[in-house]
Amino acid sequence: MIKFLKNRIPVVLLLLTLQATIAQDYWSRITKRPSVLALEEGFNTIDAGDFRLKLVKSSQTVAGLFPVSVPEFDFTPGDRLAVRDKDSLFHLGDLNLRLRIPGETWKNYTTATKRSAVEALETSGNILAAADLANTLPDDIPLSVKRYYEMKDGSLVMRFELTNTSASDVEIGALGIPMIFNNILEGKSLDEAHAQNVFFDPYIGKDAGYLEVKRLHGNGPDLLVLPEENMSFEAYRPVLEDPTPRSIVFEGFHEWMAHSKAYAETDWEGVEQWNRPTSQILRPGEIRNYALRFVLTDGVRQKPEVLREEKRPVAMGVPGYVLPMDVHALLFLQYGENIEDFEVEPEGALKIEREGTTASGAKKFRVTGKRWGRSRVTVHYADGLEQTIHYNVIKPEEEVVKDFGHFLLTEQWFDEKGDPFHRNPSVISYDYEEKRQVTQDSRAWIAGLSDEGGAGSWLGAVMKQLVQPDKEEVEKLQRFIDETLWGTIQHSEGPQKYGVKKSVFYYEPEKMPAGTYDKNVNYGTWAAWDKKGADDVGRSYNYPHVAAAYWVMYRLARYRDGLVTNHPWEWYLEQAYRTAVAMQKLAPHYAQFGQMEGTVFLNILKDLKRENYSTMAADLENRMKERALHWKSLNYPFGSEMPWDSTGQEEVYMWSDYFGFDEKAAVTLNAILAYMPVMPHWAYNGNARRYWDFLYGGKLSRIERQIHHYGSGLNAIPVLTHYRKHPEDLYLLKVGYGGLLGAISNITEDGFGPAAFHSFPSTLKIDGLSGDYGSGFFGYAVNSATYITRDEDKGWLAFGGNCTVKDEKIEVQLTTAGKNKIYLAPEKLWLTLDAGTFKQINYNPQSGEVELILNAKDKYTPVAYLSAGSITKKLPYEKERGAYKIPLKKKTVKVKL
Repeated sequence: MIKFLKNRIPVVLLLLTLQATIAQDYWSRITKRPSVLALEEGFNTIDAGDFRLKLVKSSQTVAGLFPVSVPEFDFTPGDRLAVRDKDSLFHLGDLNLRLRIPGETWKNYTTATKRSAVEALETSGNILAAADLANTLPDDIPLSVKRYYEMKDGSLVMRFELTNTSASDVEIGALGIPMIFNNILEGKSLDEAHAQNVFFDPYIGKDAGYLEVKRLHGNGPDLLVLPEENMSFEAYRPVLEDPTPRSIVFEGFHEWMAHSKAYAETDWEGVEQWNRPTSQILRPGEIRNYALRFVLTDGVRQKPEVLREEKRPVAMGVPGYVLPMDVHALLFLQYGENIEDFEVEPEGALKIEREGTTASGAKKFRVTGKRWGRSRVTVHYADGLEQTIHYNVIKPEEEVVKDFGHFLLTEQWFDEKGDPFHRNPSVISYDYEEKRQVTQDSRAWIAGLSDEGGAGSWLGAVMKQLVQPDKEEVEKLQRFIDETLWGTIQHSEGPQKYGVKKSVFYYEPEKMPAGTYDKNVNYGTWAAWDKKGADDVGRSYNYPHVAAAYWVMYRLARYRDGLVTNHPWEWYLEQAYRTAVAMQKLAPHYAQFGQMEGTVFLNILKDLKRENYSTMAADLENRMKERALHWKSLNYPFGSEMPWDSTGQEEVYMWSDYFGFDEKAAVTLNAILAYMPVMPHWAYNGNARRYWDFLYGGKLSRIERQIHHYGSGLNAIPVLTHYRKHPEDLYLLKVGYGGLLGAISNITEDGFGPAAFHSFPSTLKIDGLSGDYGSGFFGYAVNSATYITRDEDKGWLAFGGNCTVKDEKIEVQLTTAGKNKIYLAPEKLWLTLDAGTFKQINYNPQSGEVELILNAKDKYTPVAYLSAGSITKKLPYEKERGAYKIPLKKKTVKVKL
């Protein structure tokens, strides 16, 4: 049956069908279990400040948490309570423990494994509900556990009271409160999901940590979970023991852990955790409380204000927490207590210097990266509170990109003569753990140079040239285009001309020579396409990769001398246009959705117009407007082949913005902001949510929140585009730059670009496969720029450069890899170079005078092409294609605007 379907319906529809079947099977198995929550006995509904709290009478677990301002909305999965009322399914209000008595081994205890009615306790004063949880815990537990819902200072608090009832010391090696909020998207339309569901993101920052729970549409109200008593946010553990089926429609639940030593010694042994694992000893008869506070916010932008109101530390890093070694970063800390000292781990990884205090009372520090890799700053405050801030120190961006290109075009350069699938020459997928090229994989695309998981490497190699062209690398890519891309990956003749195949690798052992396929690879899955399936051109998501390759080569051929030699620029631009048109002709079903890297189609259109290719430009624009009008008709216009996705938004925003569909652009942007958090942790700051692509593009295959998968780089494009329209909105710059630098944060010291970083505390490392990383690098390549702005409280700030203030004049040395884009926010001035690079920009805020310093020419770049936005001053240079043509010299050139 599966083989029959595989040849007759799009593979992703098959995948969704199979996953839906699996999910239904899991749900049916859950449904068959006996109900244990005694829902028929009813509920207690309680007014709790900004919330209406609904509790199951028998268990006193949370059946609903409704904001008073939107009474029909529930932060919890209460809509599935009748299905999830079984043993082992977790609810808000549950508790997980790992305990041991000295000399014994760790033992697990949880309130979810075997339900039984809890003993309700009398309430008084500010206590809303209380229960002794002994009936739902094993008899041998050496602790008494009581749970209280109470009001404190106007906010809802959930508190667990633990008492050592034994005659021995008890070590609490793990204590976690499962954060059960409604992120189950299964069975929901996009409209329903945006109305009913939430995402949640952790700041794993110890005493200053928090969990932000956000509605999908990004408009609030949102929920902020804060530590109230002894609930340092030490670790964030996936609750894999909950049988709710995890899939592309359910990321899974996680728990907030105040102690994690027991896991660090066992399940997570040998893995460097975000925070130092701790435990707590309870003496006989000793009582200890663990509590969380629930606070409502109007939306993600209000979070710093709410944190200050709640007397919590607020941190802001510039340009973020991915820290190139040549960047003089800033860190602003605001809290009501003095800082006693900093602790940096590994020792010497960062240099932190005090630079004063802002008008609002924020303490300002300069932070410089000294040692490559992850580092942790622990801030010790006078009241004993500890805050951890997590940095990832990388090489200077220029070196990162250079290493990336070198790795791709040496270690990943595949030129095996006689390859039966005609993949030579190419940049092929790579297994970093095995240190080998991936020429076979059970997922055809991984070894087949197409789809995201297979095209990612050669796409990254091409996009690297846009940022930092290298003649030897370009020559190899010319061979790839002529010998492999055009005619092998992409059809060069017939009715499917310009169509892009799903893979050039396939599994048909009966038609191939003996020994072609590795017997150790499992080719018995749906992903092992036969030739007919691999040749299918109906998946639109493959077309932007190819169009981007042609577009980059056009730019290099058009704006550099002698760098590209195999075809004239006209050939490349037309190939890009033809590929964009072919997507709609040959892959119309998926073309209705926003495409990852779809920004390239807008860039192609702009270049067609610059070249006065009027007929092609009008055709492409009309086709894209047809798609944009379709999106305009939808409430949430960024669907995809998946039930919910985080990559279509990029192109949907860009075309909606281009055609003036401002309402849909705003809807799209708000949704992006809902899943791209801003927080003092490099892994989550600007990290666009994605949790299923380790299945399709990774080596370690599982449902798991991915750290800086390609969505980070791609979704930074619309965020920063919108910021340039609204430069007063610093929040957008923080989000966008977090995603931008997140796109290169996982590249290794020697230049390997992995699919993403694993967030599970049992792993916390990059994936071993290159996978679909190239799409993320596309986001960096087209979007990398230096941003200069002035904040009323924090002064002059540079993202992508080092800022110096001299006699009230501003000097910024650029630190980006390409050094070809600058946005000067006070003047709303967008400066770009099609060729040439900036070294420095000088700005006089009083006079508005801007001076640019351009770097010297090189062999292939004798001329710079400068576009200077809406400047009124006419520069003394010839204009070509809308840009000033500036002759470069052996030394730097100064240009005054």
